[in-house]
Amino acid sequence: MHISHRILGAAAALSLLGTAACTTDPVTGEKRMSKAGIGAGLGAGAGALLGTIVGGRRSRTEAIVGAGIGAIAGTAIGAYMDKQERELRQKTAGTDVEVIRQGDELMLNMPSGITFATNSYEIAPPFRKTLDDVAATLANYNQTYIDVYGHTDSTGNDAINLPLSQNRAQSVANYLTTRGVVRARIGTQGFGSSQPVASNATPEGRQQNRRVEIKIVPVTTQG
Repeated sequence: MHISHRILGAAAALSLLGTAACTTDPVTGEKRMSKAGIGAGLGAGAGALLGTIVGGRRSRTEAIVGAGIGAIAGTAIGAYMDKQERELRQKTAGTDVEVIRQGDELMLNMPSGITFATNSYEIAPPFRKTLDDVAATLANYNQTYIDVYGHTDSTGNDAINLPLSQNRAQSVANYLTTRGVVRARIGTQGFGSSQPVASNATPEGRQQNRRVEIKIVPVTTQG
């Protein structure tokens, strides 16, 4: 399954926005990007990232409904994602995992320095505890689609980077499944080096670009 090329580069645009157009959660004190800020700062290209999921909503929804998982009513979506966000922030506190709020969607940014060894797609043992905690929350809040994205830096070529990024995304998806997350909820995509969030000209930038992201999108009655 493949995401439309319309969203390639959108993640990089999101990262450049930084703390602009953010609102502050009055309960957690965490800053989050507002929907208005996303639209004004990113334009149509990055806007396509919001709500887009691997394989498309129709086929994914059919699979989720077949697994006995229902949708969230429109008025309850915000509160549902608020609670999930707070729990994920609590469980990833002190790690290098970044929890990003984009409207009613969440993105977990997991740098490869804590997830995988160089050129490997075997999950690093020290990171399994963090993934266990993330999986417990995802399993508890099961009315969401989960997309796992793999990314590399520009070192090497697509023949190496694309399979590596896909295998890393698949490894995380498989691990989440072993920890109770229903497989029908999960899609995976490897982007290789096509979505950098920093310059590949420096070691620090390449380290930021080597990452796995988990996007969490509510299953809604709007379809």
